[in-house]
Amino acid sequence: MTCHELEALTLGLMTVLGTEDAHAREHAEQELEGHMDGPIGALATAESLAEIRRHLDAALVDLEEEVARTDADDPEYDYLRGRLVAVRDAERALERLTTQGESVLAGLGDAHDLLHETFPADDDE
Repeated sequence: MTCHELEALTLGLMTVLGTEDAHAREHAEQELEGHMDGPIGALATAESLAEIRRHLDAALVDLEEEVARTDADDPEYDYLRGRLVAVRDAERALERLTTQGESVLAGLGDAHDLLHETFPADDDE
């Protein structure tokens, strides 16, 4: 049993963040071997946070449908539900990352404005 969504998210985030961890990348790629279709493949190869969010949402829908189709007596049912909780938690972490990134951008804009207010450009030059 593997958590394809989490491994794909790992690969997508490594790309977006520019993380160079060959071992982690190789491990995730091995876990996803043969499962790189649909939202999982798109998530693993995403190149922006917006793409990651979109593909993670699609992967979550697929996982929710799989949980709904699985009989509660199936030995894999509890694992699937746990996987769903873990992926939803990852979705919230991704939202926090996006919010923090947007806050950094807003702060840079504020710093730029303050710099120009403090040291106004001479329009005569």
